[in-house]
Amino acid sequence: MGSDGDLQTARFGLLDRDEVEGVLSGSFYTPARPAARAAARDAKPTHYKVICISMYTDDLKKLDEMVDELKARGLTKASRSALIRHALEGVDIEKVPRGI
Repeated sequence: MGSDGDLQTARFGLLDRDEVEGVLSGSFYTPARPAARAAARDAKPTHYKVICISMYTDDLKKLDEMVDELKARGLTKASRSALIRHALEGVDIEKVPRGI
């Protein structure tokens, strides 16, 4: 048998640094994702965008009341964005007042 130093070198030589870090980080036990699933998860939708707009609190209150009324009437998928999209369909830009 060799010295304690030889035994320690043999023990630590079994796993290299990357393998040890992989086990410690948990990635060792995480199943690899197929490339198609990973690409689908990372793909951004092209048919809509998430935006941020500012609205007066009174307008938001009215919008929320309208959504609540639609839901009470059985339109369970009613939402702020759905109601705004519907309203956009009826806008005649020729009739929009100048001060808007």
